[in-house]
Amino acid sequence: GYYYEIPSIGAIRINTQEYLDVLGRPMVLAGEKAKQVQWTNVYLDALELGLVITGTLPVFNLTKEQNGKINQLILGVMGVDVSLEDIKKLTPRFTLCPNGYYFAIDPNGYVLLHPNLQPKQIGVGIPKVNLRKRRPNVQNPKSQEPVTLDFLDAELENDIKVEIRKKMIDGESGEKTFETLVKSQDERYIDKGNRTYTWTAVNGTDYSLALVLPSYSFYYIKAKIEEPITQARCKYYEETLKLDNFDEAGYTFIAPREYCNDVKKSENNTEFLLNFNEFIDRNTPSSPSCNTDMVIRVLLDAGFTNELAQSYWSKLSLDGVVAQFVVTDGGITRVFPKRAGEDWLENAETYEVSFYKRSLDNDNYIFTAPYYNKSGANSYETGIMVSKAVEITINGKLLKPAVVGIKIDATSWMENFTKTTIKSLCNSEICGCERNSMHVDCVILDDGGFLLMSNRDEYTQQIGRFFGEIDPGLMRNLINMSLYAFNKSYDYQSVCDPEEEPKQGAGLRSVYVPTITDILHLGWWASAAAWSILQQLFLSLTFPRFLEAADMEDDDFGAALPKTSCITEQTQYFFENDDKSFSGIVDCINCSRLYHAEKISNTNLVFIISDSQLLCRSCDPKPLMQAEKPDEGPNPCEMVKQPRYRKGPDVCFDEAKQEDSADCGGVSGLSPSLWSMVGIQLVLLWLLSGSRHCQL
Repeated sequence: GYYYEIPSIGAIRINTQEYLDVLGRPMVLAGEKAKQVQWTNVYLDALELGLVITGTLPVFNLTKEQNGKINQLILGVMGVDVSLEDIKKLTPRFTLCPNGYYFAIDPNGYVLLHPNLQPKQIGVGIPKVNLRKRRPNVQNPKSQEPVTLDFLDAELENDIKVEIRKKMIDGESGEKTFETLVKSQDERYIDKGNRTYTWTAVNGTDYSLALVLPSYSFYYIKAKIEEPITQARCKYYEETLKLDNFDEAGYTFIAPREYCNDVKKSENNTEFLLNFNEFIDRNTPSSPSCNTDMVIRVLLDAGFTNELAQSYWSKLSLDGVVAQFVVTDGGITRVFPKRAGEDWLENAETYEVSFYKRSLDNDNYIFTAPYYNKSGANSYETGIMVSKAVEITINGKLLKPAVVGIKIDATSWMENFTKTTIKSLCNSEICGCERNSMHVDCVILDDGGFLLMSNRDEYTQQIGRFFGEIDPGLMRNLINMSLYAFNKSYDYQSVCDPEEEPKQGAGLRSVYVPTITDILHLGWWASAAAWSILQQLFLSLTFPRFLEAADMEDDDFGAALPKTSCITEQTQYFFENDDKSFSGIVDCINCSRLYHAEKISNTNLVFIISDSQLLCRSCDPKPLMQAEKPDEGPNPCEMVKQPRYRKGPDVCFDEAKQEDSADCGGVSGLSPSLWSMVGIQLVLLWLLSGSRHCQL
């Protein structure tokens, strides 16, 4: 054995270094096996590089001394920090389509790169209602809190992903296509989509890299400007991005991407567009500082969307339509008319727009509920978005280069719907979905369970709210009838408000309460007496009022406490199956309500007609919540029963036959003199008694 008796806290580092010299000898003697780069987990760099990983390599001392003895020491470690942002710049993100991505994991299954690895900024809490909260492109990576996120927590887990994770950790290569659940960008919805996972090991590391693609993103459009006529068209399309063109062709947004190194970035999209136009006016897309393919693509998209606006949208007059829009893979968002674009709240980066990504994964028309806000009508988002992906086939290859849609006024839609459903010449109590009917409630929900339309005026400002908070009894029945299913998952990257500690009463501050064993131990009495005397003497001289009773003031808790990392639970609802019709009864204490639900073809909507809530008020009023909420996370006792697969180091340096262990088997320590300890205590007692005699 080889051990030290550490005499003081200050000697810990010195003795630890001695331990390292001994424990490191087998690694030093292992030769080339030990000369391997070791990569760390993701962490936040202290020098403002943001999230980084570090590669380290040990440096050994194998020189011979004059007596012929060979050194077996680790001199140190050299390393290099690699920023995740620099790695992302080397990957072709904008040719994978918005729903395609890549990720990497380490031998523990933790993700190194993943689009869902988005540590939130400290100081930003979770919303109590569904708000537009996910804006990863505007988060400052240098102020994010790093997290250790498992691949199965970054995505919605299933058995196939568990298998893929194991094969990646083992360094295997492979490919698998399957249907999986996909959480939307804003985390309100879940879609079903086919994905192809392709993975392989990264040479020289213990990481494994994977590429995930939907079936419609195996190919992408690559624009060229070799022909003079195409160059002329690009120059024309450039003019469509001018602000002067907005009145005729609608408000235009350009995704804030790195088209050219010399284009000044700006958080204001209009300013960024002006900077882009200014640069293109003075340079060509083939400039050495530009990503030529990306610049040409955005110019072509600008031209195509301009023709759509001027040749088609400008000639239409649609009642109840607030806006018409088109969003492209190349980074263009064009909203017509201009006044609608001025109120546009969606992200200018099309790859981060939730409705755009959902439309690509669905063949139906996607209705998107506005973001409900409890603060009332002043912040109520008017307009329901309807979108559909544009599909084109080139040489048998399916592409989805854009999404088109409209934004409709919710009030106008409700009026038209109620008029259409009312029966003419009706003499009965129920003649359809009459406005504010006392007998029936008519609602339209989307596939996430959010309210889009109702025949009741009181629901108008609740459009976009989860229906389980409006009519809990009916929503629970829709779940029990398998119209809706739900998925619960945990977000390990959240931040929450810390809980305030209870106020303490006045009293002396103490640090240690001795046990019975301590009290009966003679050595404890001696050391405790010496320390107590010395402490009281020092404090009485420097802080005369320190030992007085301290009252806890309310102001101590008045300051705002910083946000802390926490776990939150998320719940998303989705259509469980393809059945179209559902009927049932909501049983309450002394009444019941009939209902019938019908899915609307080619959409993500369901129409529900039921007996009015006004006729049966004895149902369970407890709301069914969907919003994200703090949680303690999964039960660790249950998780340990099915531990996730991990892999340890390939090589373990625990011993070496040629190790020189001459300095093993000894013990080193310091033993203070008994007379010196007695002398110190006598001096302390004399000082204490002397200070008491001198008091006035």
